[in-house]
Amino acid sequence: MPERKVVVAASSGLHARPAKLFVQAAAKTGAPVRIRVGDGKPVPASSMLAVLSLGATHGTEVTLEADGPGAEEALESLAALLSKDLDAAEPAGA
Repeated sequence: MPERKVVVAASSGLHARPAKLFVQAAAKTGAPVRIRVGDGKPVPASSMLAVLSLGATHGTEVTLEADGPGAEEALESLAALLSKDLDAAEPAGA
C-alpha cells in the first residue's frame, strides 16, 4: 500500500479552514485515503471529524496511505497540499 509522510505546514495545523480544504481535496481524489499521526490508528481523510480528531498541529508529521487506482496520484496531490501553509492570506473578497 503506497504511503507518504508529510509535515503539516498550516500555522493552525489541521484545524478549521486547513482541515476543510484537505478533507474536500481527499474526497475529490476518488481513492480511499487514510491519514494518521505517528503510530496512531489511520482515519478516513475524507471525514472532517476524523481529521480534526487527530489533533495535528503545525509541524506534525502525518502519514497518508491509499489503495486502488489513482492511489499514487491522490497521495502526491494531498501531500503537496499539506506542505503548503493553508492559513496563508486568502484572496481579496474571500
